[in-house]
Formats: sequence, structure tokens, C-alpha cells
Amino acid sequence: MIADPSVNGQPSPGAVRRAPAIEARSISAGYGPQPVIHDVCIEVRPGEVIALLGSNGAGKTTTLLTLAGELPVLSGNVMIDGIVAKGPLHKRARNGLTFVTEEKSVFKGLSTRDNLRAASVDVDEALELFPELARRIRVRGGLLSGGEQQMLTLARSLARKPRVLLADELSMGLGPLVVKRLLEAVRAAADEQGTAVLLVEQQVRKALAFADRAYVMRRGRIELSGTAVELGAKIREIEDKYLSTHASRG
Repeated sequence: MIADPSVNGQPSPGAVRRAPAIEARSISAGYGPQPVIHDVCIEVRPGEVIALLGSNGAGKTTTLLTLAGELPVLSGNVMIDGIVAKGPLHKRARNGLTFVTEEKSVFKGLSTRDNLRAASVDVDEALELFPELARRIRVRGGLLSGGEQQMLTLARSLARKPRVLLADELSMGLGPLVVKRLLEAVRAAADEQGTAVLLVEQQVRKALAFADRAYVMRRGRIELSGTAVELGAKIREIEDKYLSTHASRG
């Protein structure tokens, strides 16, 4: 079994596991015959939070969509629990994968409570994750703030106790306190439930504070990987070389 360092370099309780829960083995994929990502290798073990970093256009969302089954692989394989995954997203979801997209996916005409019920999750368990939603339980989703909508979206996903969580830009347009709450919930799911988390995040320093390991993409390829502590030690170099606006055109 393998233990990876987590926050502050200490072993994460949930990260001591066997094989990857989800893995990209030299995958290339795109939105037609021309690949956008090339020979991408990523693995996420149960109990790990892995950050996928890179500038806009680096290929991060394409990678998540391919792992989720929304895009076909052009070469390589997506592996779930060591088995080649060929089914679409709805089949992978039935097997414990959940995908939080960049767009907030609440039902705007339904109340907070009914949004949770529509996802077939226990309302009380979801509210335990984000008690802030309790006072908004009767409010329609469209009237919630952006932060509340993202809490609701993540609560619906985590209350299902997923085995794999793919999350794309949880912090988009949100204030620092809300972002901290979202990342705390993701970290707790990994530590307490053993969820394998792959997190795309623009707020790199915050992501590394909650992650075990990270991969850095540029122009559709993995350029750098390491523990969160290792990459955090050279964050300025990473920001200048890989995360600036001119760093990626892929």
C-alpha cells in the first residue's frame, strides 16, 4: 500500500490505499479527429485529492470530460478500478463516479430541498455538509447566490458518497470564504469517505493547500507533477512558466 503526503506534508488518512480508483493511461482526446490532449497520464487513488492545474486552454476540462466518458478517447485508456472504462457518463455515474461541471447545475425553479430530493440524496446528510443551506431550504435554486448554488451542487454530489469525484472549477466567480468551504468539503470527502478526487482549479495556491498531489498541464500535455508540498515550494516558477495567460494555447 502507498501513503502520499497531504496538507503540510503529513500522510492523509484516506490516501493509504491500493490501486488507482481512476486513471488516465496515455490518453489522447479532443472534439473531433484532432486531439486536444496528448498522452495524458494521471492516477487518483481512493482518499486522494489531486489538483489538475494549468492556464486557460491547457486541456484540463477536456481531460475531465474524457475521464467522465463525455468524450471518446482517440488513443490510450481510461481505467476505473483497473478495468478499461468504455461506457458513457451515465453508466460511470451508476458505478460511483460524479462530475461537477464548471456551470452551476441547480434546478432554478425548484427549492433547495427539492433540488436535493431530485438527486435522490438524503436531505439531512446534505445539510450536514453545508449547514449554510438549511436557512435557504425553501428558496428556489435560481434565487440562491452563486456561492449557495455551488454549495448545493457539491452537496448533491457528495451526499451520494461517490467513489470518484471529478470537479471542474469549483471556485469560479466565488469569494474566498466560499471557496474555502467548498475545498474543505472535498477534502473531508476524501479523508472520511475515501473518495478519489480530481480537482481542476484556477486558484492554484488554495488548491495545493488542500491537495495531496498535483499535475500541471500545458498545451494539452502533462508537463509537471509532484506532491502538493513539492509544487508549492516552486509556486512562483509554476505560475510564471505554466499558468500565465501566454503559457498555453492548447
